[in-house]
Parts: sequence; structure tokens; C-alpha cells
Amino acid sequence: MNKDRKQIEQLANDYWNVTPDMADLTLAVRDWAVARDLIDRDNVPAQFMKMIEEVGELSRAIQKNNTSGIIDGLGDTLVTVIILAYQLGYTPRQCLQVAYNEISKRTGRTVGGVFVKDPTDGAGEGVPMGPCA
Repeated sequence: MNKDRKQIEQLANDYWNVTPDMADLTLAVRDWAVARDLIDRDNVPAQFMKMIEEVGELSRAIQKNNTSGIIDGLGDTLVTVIILAYQLGYTPRQCLQVAYNEISKRTGRTVGGVFVKDPTDGAGEGVPMGPCA
């Protein structure tokens, strides 16, 4: 095994052994937002605009093929979505579970790099629009 490959494997092992998982990071973001008085339903419009701003930055990074900008943009967008979910009284996991339950039953095909739902597929219809519970 060459030296570079060993270093990459060691970095990967170190990463997975010390890095918090998604649930830990989600709670850390929530706690960070709570400490800054962001978790308040009155802040939803401003947080939504912040999320859109971060998506715009991500879009620019993708257009420029800027790897570090893409990673930062994805992370910043996730942070804003996590905070928005808590502001609305949901957990990110609840919302993701509802979305996954819906898409997991869909049929369709990928067109131009985007999944297009089969128009005859009724999966997801009748899903309540209330809380992500």
C-alpha cells in the first residue's frame, strides 16, 4: 500500500472516530441557536430569508465548481434549515422522515439529472400539511 493511500485511510479513520454524528451536530446547532435567542417563531421570516441567502451562495459555488465553497454552502444551508425547523416547532429528523417516507414509495425516472415522478404515481398524495410528526 502506498504512503498516500495509508495517509488517506488514517485521516478517514480519525474522522469517523472523533467526529460527531448527524444527530449530535443537529443538537449542537439547535443549542447554538438557543443560546443566541434564534429559536422563536417570530424569527421565521428572517430565518427563511437567511436560508435563501445561503442557497444562493451554494448556487454560486456550484457554478464556479468551488469545492470548498460547495462544502461551506451545503453546511450553511443545513444550519439554516435546522434552525428553521426548530423555530417552526419541528425537529429536522421528523421532517426528513416524512419526506423520506413519501419519496421512498415514488416511481419515476431520472431526466437531465433530476428525478421526475411518474404522473400516475399516487405516492405522497394525501400527506397532511401539518406538523412533521
